Amino acid sequence: MSHARFDRRELWSLVVLIAAVGQATSHADDPRPKVTSPRATSGDTAIEPNWDERVTISVGNTEGDLIGSTEKVLQAAVDSVARLGGGTVKVLPGTYRLRNSVYLASKVRIVGSGAESVLIKEPSAKTKLAADSDWYDQEVTLEDAKAFRVGDGVVIRCKNPHNGGPTVLKRTLVARTGNRFKLDRALRENVWSAGEPTIATSFPLISGEFLSDCAIENITLDGNKEKNDHFDGNYSGCIFLQDCNRITMRGVEARNNNGDGISWQICHDVVVENCHSHDNADLGLHPGSGSQRPLIRGNRIERCGIGIFFCWGVKYGLAEKNVIEGIRTAGISIGHRDTDNLVRDNVIRDSGVAGVLFRPERGPSFAGHRNRIERNEIVNSGGDEGVGIDIQGGTESIELIDNRVIEKRGASKRVGIKLGTDTKNIRLNNNETDGFAVPASVVDLRKEQATDK
Repeated sequence: MSHARFDRRELWSLVVLIAAVGQATSHADDPRPKVTSPRATSGDTAIEPNWDERVTISVGNTEGDLIGSTEKVLQAAVDSVARLGGGTVKVLPGTYRLRNSVYLASKVRIVGSGAESVLIKEPSAKTKLAADSDWYDQEVTLEDAKAFRVGDGVVIRCKNPHNGGPTVLKRTLVARTGNRFKLDRALRENVWSAGEPTIATSFPLISGEFLSDCAIENITLDGNKEKNDHFDGNYSGCIFLQDCNRITMRGVEARNNNGDGISWQICHDVVVENCHSHDNADLGLHPGSGSQRPLIRGNRIERCGIGIFFCWGVKYGLAEKNVIEGIRTAGISIGHRDTDNLVRDNVIRDSGVAGVLFRPERGPSFAGHRNRIERNEIVNSGGDEGVGIDIQGGTESIELIDNRVIEKRGASKRVGIKLGTDTKNIRLNNNETDGFAVPASVVDLRKEQATDK
């Protein structure tokens, strides 16, 4: 068995990954004295003492500092902890029925009691809008408002009246008179009847935007898929994050959502560890556009549309020791400018189309280059023409090392490793393929590439 040495690029990727899990790197060229005895100083957000205790507020159905069973009591706890500079919201055993998101705040941990702390989304309602609203308006008029309440989280969807593209706006209903509702924020888009606008009580169960240094741990989130409108992972999920930094999700069960399990967009140094995302309509874990240095480790992902979906421009990430089973399409999907990621030591079983898929995208400049796929076990991928590892389009400089790609159902027309005609510099080293009609369908291999057994 051969092992490749790390080159400079790989070494830098490793350094970045270490930083992502919170280990500080030293700067030898900084002559300033090191801070050895930090103090709390007004406005200094870079250096903070490691306090032994911060505020904790408990929430429960029948006991705790705050008592209730809706998002309102959970939100009150988050806001109270945030006002005191950060700390922990402890969610006691019970069922909490949500008509709006629980909105995170910086430096706040939400810690549940595992399977005994369940946040479940109430059934969604949907109706048409009955009147035009302009971009500066902060209200909408509903055609049928009987299922809507003040405090509801909603999504407004329509066609943009100027270019025909989709408009998607997430808001909260804060006041009403009859069928007219005031929104928490102005529309900032024209919502006109020509665009066939609708409004629905759809939202992430836990949501965070433009914040940092948060954690969600040991809690169960149920999207109530059968009774809710579909809401895709660019805007929602059991957990949805947008423009955040240093968020940790650990021990979370994200299930049964009519959309994604966990989605984060333009979020950096996100850690998803030992979570269970299952039976969601779309993506199990969705490191979204522009997200840098995600760490995805030790999770179980089952019966989702895609297991782990690297979206646009996801870079310097690590996905390791995850178990991905029963996915309807690809266990792991990598594409649009998703470069310099490491995918290793995962088990991917019973994927509907492919175990690992590199998407073709719009040409070589858009493809996911310089990714390393190492020591994964990929079993029973796709139907009669399924592929274990499928590298499509103009994808370049991919390393496949020490992977086991196995087919136990019979060879049929299945392929172990498949490289498209426009791929380049695909390095294969010491991979094992077994049980396939075609162990490796390799087109246009360069002389420096090894031949797998």
